[in-house]
Amino acid sequence: MWRSQAELVRRQVAVIVASTIPAAFAAKAATATIPIVFYVAEDPVKLGLVTGLARPGGNATGFNNFMAELGAKHLGLLRELLPTATRIGLMANPTNPNVEGVTKDVTAAALAIGVQIDVVRASSSSEIGVAFATLVRNRADALVVGPDSFLANRRLQVTTLATRYAIPTVYNSREFAEAGGLMTYGTSLAEVYRQLGVYAGRILKGNKPAELPVVQSTKFEFIINLITAKALGLDVPPPLLARADEVIE
Repeated sequence: MWRSQAELVRRQVAVIVASTIPAAFAAKAATATIPIVFYVAEDPVKLGLVTGLARPGGNATGFNNFMAELGAKHLGLLRELLPTATRIGLMANPTNPNVEGVTKDVTAAALAIGVQIDVVRASSSSEIGVAFATLVRNRADALVVGPDSFLANRRLQVTTLATRYAIPTVYNSREFAEAGGLMTYGTSLAEVYRQLGVYAGRILKGNKPAELPVVQSTKFEFIINLITAKALGLDVPPPLLARADEVIE
């Protein structure tokens, strides 16, 4: 990551687009002059990427998709599907800078509704397998998969194991549902990437990152994969189905 960002700086590119928190940190560390447009899962002020949302200052601006702050929503969807669930797992990547915030968010949301959270950590394919073995051993009723680019890249493995071990799981992007995941709720990535292109274009036309406010995502999508629900032997409540933006059948 660091070497790739340094290479971009050496090539004196006109703008750097960073689509993860580690990439945004690496870009900020590599240059204070080349404009950076980032896409992160939590408050960039809290992360230290900008000094303010309205006026970011410095050479970076971008988008917050709130994926690290959706714990209450994800747990609520699982409880609506499984009213008797009392033990829910959280899969998180310990190498991701957002892991502490995600864990706190989900744990606080769990405390509010009276369920227990088991945190399982995975930063490699083998650790994903170990995490699921732990969830099965602990008799987890369901699972939340935290926002993370590695886990997203391994979504086929994650969704396959969730179905194999019959663990109802909620994810944060539609790509998981398309890979066989049960439910997803999160920012529309297509919209985010469209806006990244718009901001990069504005910078190329002369706008300064310091003058472009950080955009807070407002478009979220809820997707249910009924094929997976049937494979898990679940009857999805009609009110939940009615709220879905898309149902995969």
